[in-house]
Amino acid sequence: MQARKKYLLVAFLASWLLLFLLLLGDRLRRSAFISQPRAGSPRRWPRWADRSLLGSFADPQELQDRGAPPPPSPRLNASSRCRMETCFDLGRCRRHGFKVFTYPRQRGQPVSDSYGKILASLERSRYHTRRPEEACLFVLPIDTLDRDRLSARYVPGLGQELGASPLWNGGRNHLVFNLYSGTWPHYGEELGFDVGQAMLAKASFDAGSFRPGFDVSIPLFPRDHPQRGGQEGRLRHGAVPPRKKYLLAFKGKRYLTGIGSGTRNALHHIHNGKDIVSLTTCKHGKDWEKHKDERCDKDNVDYEKFDYQELLHNSTFCIVPRGRRLGSFRFLEALQAACIPVLLSDGWELPFSEVIDWSKAAVVGSEKLLLQIPSAVRCIHPERVLALQQQTQFLWDAYFSSVDKIVHTTLEIIKDRLLPHRSRPRFLWNAPPGGLLALPDFSTHIGDFPFYYLQHGSSPSDKFTAFIRVVSPLSQPVLRLIQAVSRSQYCAQILVLWSCEKPPPPLEKWPQITVPLSVIEGRREPSDRFFPYAAIRTDAVLSLDEHSSLSTSEVDFAFVVWRSFPERIVGFLASSHFWDAEQQRWGYTSRWTNELSIVLTAAAFYHRYYHSLFTGYLPAGLRELAGGLAACEDILMNVLVAAVTKLPPIKVAQRKQHKEAVPQQQVKGTAPSSSRGFLQQQDCLNQLVDWFGYMPLVSSQLRLDPVLFKDQVSILRKKYRHLERP
Repeated sequence: MQARKKYLLVAFLASWLLLFLLLLGDRLRRSAFISQPRAGSPRRWPRWADRSLLGSFADPQELQDRGAPPPPSPRLNASSRCRMETCFDLGRCRRHGFKVFTYPRQRGQPVSDSYGKILASLERSRYHTRRPEEACLFVLPIDTLDRDRLSARYVPGLGQELGASPLWNGGRNHLVFNLYSGTWPHYGEELGFDVGQAMLAKASFDAGSFRPGFDVSIPLFPRDHPQRGGQEGRLRHGAVPPRKKYLLAFKGKRYLTGIGSGTRNALHHIHNGKDIVSLTTCKHGKDWEKHKDERCDKDNVDYEKFDYQELLHNSTFCIVPRGRRLGSFRFLEALQAACIPVLLSDGWELPFSEVIDWSKAAVVGSEKLLLQIPSAVRCIHPERVLALQQQTQFLWDAYFSSVDKIVHTTLEIIKDRLLPHRSRPRFLWNAPPGGLLALPDFSTHIGDFPFYYLQHGSSPSDKFTAFIRVVSPLSQPVLRLIQAVSRSQYCAQILVLWSCEKPPPPLEKWPQITVPLSVIEGRREPSDRFFPYAAIRTDAVLSLDEHSSLSTSEVDFAFVVWRSFPERIVGFLASSHFWDAEQQRWGYTSRWTNELSIVLTAAAFYHRYYHSLFTGYLPAGLRELAGGLAACEDILMNVLVAAVTKLPPIKVAQRKQHKEAVPQQQVKGTAPSSSRGFLQQQDCLNQLVDWFGYMPLVSSQLRLDPVLFKDQVSILRKKYRHLERP
């Protein structure tokens, strides 16, 4: 009896096991079939975002509908695996340095306004060369910006023209610029010709076809984007923005069919009409009425109730969804308006992502998580919001406000790849004044630049180098100046730039002082004083000329002030600029007024880095312009420092005797008394403004004096006693 029960139990368990295996096998077969969707079928919505989580906001099927199916993946070829080591001839760059050659433009060849600006920026660059044998990088004269076959600006037969060029060499060491690739309906990555081994500087770059460390992703910019200068950001430098009316905003067209329609069609779900405004319109294109849906009429009415610029400037966050392509003009518009971009463009390789940390300036979202965007931005702390807004303004001003900056940023990224051990650290690209103004030829160490002492927790060196330019035979005023400067407790050495036609006198003719004195023979050019001489080993430079008259107390006090403001020019002789409404141009004056914007380098402290920036950053043509006009190199140095710091110079106290004995118009390097000299200085100032694209100089009414300066107290209670004595 017991054996019978045992057999029945075993048979029962065996039957259940057999039934379980049959059901499991059937489930596996069905899941294997389902896991291979048919071509054209919609992608399944993630399990963690099903209908129960979305509630009544949207249909998951609507959100996962992405319009037209994605284009087929490009075939993998040799050029798609290009890197600097495999598809770029580094030897060309070692022979002559980083030089860029633009092909000569052929007569009658059409070039769009945007591509003309790119070519002009390259030709204005300090890296440009007219000799192809010296070039490290080549840029085509043929407009490659618009490669949409349906566009009127499309250039056919490009591959044949390139193949016939002796410099093309399969695209090796070439840089190809592109803003629009592909065509309807997929708008893929194809350009209509084989780029070979050429690098691409391309907008709307898909991360799948982007070659890291070889290509450069650039922003999509409009046809009227300024050549240089550009509009200022909405938020003033270092300012706290006012509280904005809207938290999140979008106003733009939506696509009823085709690629990119899925995301924009779902934007209406987050609109609440209060602090979140999301408006779309169907009214665009020739045949929009053929495809209009039930929402179009209402959307078009609501769309007209809000002004786009008002929404842009009064919103904290701006939604930047993909369009037909991954990028859009809205990206740069949001940056300029200090509206934090909320990016909804899956797979977009963001502009200059190789060097820019976009997590500090934008919110990178997912198109599939659109409905979570409102709650996500509400959770961002106000301090973080302020930091994001300020970073948008820095990035806009440093890299995106003009075609010049976009092109020059592209060149600097490529140049850094050639010498990785001397490339800029990522911090320099993401902190003011930015990578374009932090030259790696000077240093790659953050603490060596004048802008980062506070962030780095360090201070400039406690000594200075006096740099005196002499253009006349040695005289008593120069000897007295050397003795007065050498008595300063902060003086480390004195360098004399001898720019006189006669040879310098022997050492015994120079005064006997307690600090080293060296004589450097110059080329008798005004800009020689701003050359980065290796003999200057201190952070601070006291720039003087042979007509300067300073006491030791004046030098000591000015240096103490400079150590508190190492990024600025600190000096004694001030001038200012003004807008002449009658002449419709900028004017220049050296009269004693309450306002100043220029401190002349005839007697001023500044950081030695500005010598490297003056020589290495400014094109040779601009330095030649400054050398041909009266005191123009002085104005150019002030304009350069103001463009870097966005701050005015600082004037310090000087003796009354100094003002009366050496009138400002008579000091070498300042405005001459003749009207011709003033006209040259005004002409210089206006030409510099034209080159920079805006007026960089900043006016100030600040003058720093020592404590108790000019106060009616005993002279013994004052630290800088000789500053007030005749």
